[in-house]
Amino acid sequence: MLRVVVVDSPEHAGRLAGDAVAAVVGRVQRPVLGLATGSSPWPVYDELARRVDDSSLSLAQTRAFLLDEYLGLLSDDPRSYRAEIEREVVGRTDLPSTAVRGLDGAASDVEAECCAYERSIRDAGGIDLQLLGVGSDGHIGFNEPGSPLDSRTRPMELAPRTRQDNARFFDGDVEQVPAHCLTQGIATILEAGELLLLAFGGSKAEAIRQAVEGPVCERWPVTALQRHPHVTVLVDRAAGSLLERADSTA
Repeated sequence: MLRVVVVDSPEHAGRLAGDAVAAVVGRVQRPVLGLATGSSPWPVYDELARRVDDSSLSLAQTRAFLLDEYLGLLSDDPRSYRAEIEREVVGRTDLPSTAVRGLDGAASDVEAECCAYERSIRDAGGIDLQLLGVGSDGHIGFNEPGSPLDSRTRPMELAPRTRQDNARFFDGDVEQVPAHCLTQGIATILEAGELLLLAFGGSKAEAIRQAVEGPVCERWPVTALQRHPHVTVLVDRAAGSLLERADSTA
């Protein structure tokens, strides 16, 4: 079931997402978070940092798994998603770096790495709350259009549109964006206890319309979220501009 909340700003969405994280941390003895990268979750990480700083939240007993990673980048490459999470979350909160598990973009045996990642999530008891962004083409994680809805963690070739969208993180040079990645599969994502999707800006409006009101299909991977029992979609007015309905405005 999808619950759609239209917010006035990304900062407002960050506060609501912070409430969701705090609820999980307060409810679960050893909570497991799924962390996304890209610009959409930044307001959430700003809010988590603020709450840890004022002692209203602690992530010290929390474990985390990353959603995806570029293939071919070392974890200490500043453009890797592991390095981004170290900057945006670990370096600004009390979440221990040793409690964060990311996919190894430099793994010599990619298939073994993907299988080990799935096993690590299961061994942790599953992800309690997974943060998600969405691409303008509807991809979640790096599950590009056409990805099987029953897919598991695996290597993927990035679509040209995704590489172009992500070039802003590579000095605007699309040729520097890796062509391949590792990503949690759609079925892996759907096993999380709770999903929280964030989207801001008009470029995400069609993807959000499909996510909420379109048919479930591989053409728009984000539509698979309709099959999950507990999904909250936080969008600003621009990203939600094509929706015929919203459950609430915050």
